[in-house]
Amino acid sequence: MALARTRILLADWLDAGRVVEGAADLVYADPPFNTGVIKRAPPRGSRRGRDVDARYADAFGSASDFVAWLRPRVEATLPVLKPTGLLALHLDWRTSHRARVMLDELLGEDRFVNHLIWSYGLGGSSPRRFARKHDDILLYCLDPKTYWLDPPRVPATSNRLRGKTKKMTDVLDIPAINNMAAERTGYPTQKPLALLDVLVRSCCPPGGQVLDPCCGSGTTLAAAVLAGRSAIGLDINPRAIEIAEQRLRGLRG
Repeated sequence: MALARTRILLADWLDAGRVVEGAADLVYADPPFNTGVIKRAPPRGSRRGRDVDARYADAFGSASDFVAWLRPRVEATLPVLKPTGLLALHLDWRTSHRARVMLDELLGEDRFVNHLIWSYGLGGSSPRRFARKHDDILLYCLDPKTYWLDPPRVPATSNRLRGKTKKMTDVLDIPAINNMAAERTGYPTQKPLALLDVLVRSCCPPGGQVLDPCCGSGTTLAAAVLAGRSAIGLDINPRAIEIAEQRLRGLRG
């Protein structure tokens, strides 16, 4: 299988406009969630290692501090997005509401396309609230009249449409990666390949280019090349770059 071209760069999201060549059809960003905890990446030579090799603090003090960090990075991304392109920002309950207001301010309320819900089923619960079992993916465009989008078709469930298909809804019911999954790298914020496969194929045209400015373990890049799209990944964590490169070498091998 011929895989599409990829580039992985050790760079800050802020540098996207300077280091990214060409233009992206889809920018997918999965930044820190402001969880307030230390995230740990697996050590070299270990696929699911327990020892700490690289770590970073996922803490910004407040939602306002987080948005102050996020806004200039989103602004730095917009110049490399095609007029027909889409921006997908992956967050959770802590900051998604503030990020949506920020995106409305930066792009315009009419640039909003979807608020996608990734329902994954795993995670902790509390006696003091309903169990939190989803993330939020905010989808925005630059031009409401020309952006490219092709959501997948799924089997219809109603009796009236029995045997037919319907467009996938904005609730993406995709399991999180279990501890024994072959795709697991040990990276703390790794998302399932199935999720990124849906987003890449739906939001980036065949032969197009995907940019992930917080590429982590490289799931977006893997989904892109397997779908025949080229990809560019940025990350400020050298260990993330190593993991992503190793993962793509595995695909090519």
